[in-house]
Amino acid sequence: MTDKIKNKLIALGPDAWELKETLREGWEFYFIRHRLDQNRVVDTRTIEVVIYRALEDGKYLGSAAGEISPTASDEEIDRLLKDLTFRAGLVKNPFYTLNDKPLPPVSSDVPEPEAMAGDFLKAMTEAAETEEADINSYEIFVSRMTKKYWNSCGVETTFSWPSSMVEVVVNARKDGHEIEIYRNFESGTCDPEQLKQDVEKAMKVGRDRLAAEPMPKAEGIDVLFSGHDAKELYGYFKDRMAASFKVRKLSSWEAGQPICPGQTGDKLTLEALPSLPNSSRNMPVDEEGAAIARRFLIRDGVAENFWGGRMFSQYLGLKESSLVYNVAACGGSCSEEELRQGDYLELVEFSDFQVDPVGGDIAGEIRLGYLHKDGQVRIVTGGSVSGSMTEAMKTMRMSQEQMQVNSWLIPSATRLEGLHITGIV
Repeated sequence: MTDKIKNKLIALGPDAWELKETLREGWEFYFIRHRLDQNRVVDTRTIEVVIYRALEDGKYLGSAAGEISPTASDEEIDRLLKDLTFRAGLVKNPFYTLNDKPLPPVSSDVPEPEAMAGDFLKAMTEAAETEEADINSYEIFVSRMTKKYWNSCGVETTFSWPSSMVEVVVNARKDGHEIEIYRNFESGTCDPEQLKQDVEKAMKVGRDRLAAEPMPKAEGIDVLFSGHDAKELYGYFKDRMAASFKVRKLSSWEAGQPICPGQTGDKLTLEALPSLPNSSRNMPVDEEGAAIARRFLIRDGVAENFWGGRMFSQYLGLKESSLVYNVAACGGSCSEEELRQGDYLELVEFSDFQVDPVGGDIAGEIRLGYLHKDGQVRIVTGGSVSGSMTEAMKTMRMSQEQMQVNSWLIPSATRLEGLHITGIV
């Protein structure tokens, strides 16, 4: 089918084109408690075409994308390509070019879905359950993904990677009350110990939620982030180093300049990686046919390299760039134990948590926290946390120890000052 589409694209003769085929070979399992309710094998294929048109003597470039069914007839393919060509003429972006750099051979040694599934199934039966907290249900999705890419500049590649997900619902109960906790764990292959720890932590969250008391007023206290939502703090820095943000004047950061002049806290280093152990996003080539290289986005608190797709990277004058899928953040000056000294509010669970990459606003509704004050620890719930990342980054402190959240490697504890805590009592 892709050969047929390529031949039709060549015959059609648009100014440029891309063709992408994604294959998914997967196994899925649905459990109630530990009883298998149903399972299935998945084998799907999607085909995407992008057509580009140079407009007004090459001053502008328009593009349009669409999917073609693997079972489409010749007439259906011709109709879509004609429609995309027309739609591409309605878009006017300043001219840019597609990737034309040849790609090196890519290793794609990926386990069979059957082998990956066995590891997940075994790990889920080994998580420690109690009368107070246990597993209600879970779903396991394991996949071997394969991407094939071609463009009109002669770039061509094929590569594979593992992508898995476990959805878990745990129940906790106390004194006639019961609560459900939902978790979604993404990874490449299975890390059995990590999965068991994550499920057991979810059950602990459930037990602590039932023992939590209403969040009191806690103005002026530091906030320590130690849960998976902490990755949103570091997403702020990644987004502000995006070429699209810089071109649109949404980021004032400059390459070679400190991101936070006068900073007294830890200086962040943010690194883009082509792969991260057990990430579900270990793709050596991005969606536009560019090889993903290891590069520092921020080093020791200084902006170093912007990143992005082909269009905005060219607008910014970047010679080497790509999309970013895996990120490592570090720069902590002390241990997690040292960060946990004195009074602080540790937040581990939110109903929603966001950091606005444009204005830096921090906002989260607290589901579970631990208030450490005067040598005592209180389990709390309710209320909210808010503040400004632009201000908080000046004194931000990070642990030397790290934790992985799928495609993110971040400090296991991040301590911020100056946030606003709204209590409910």
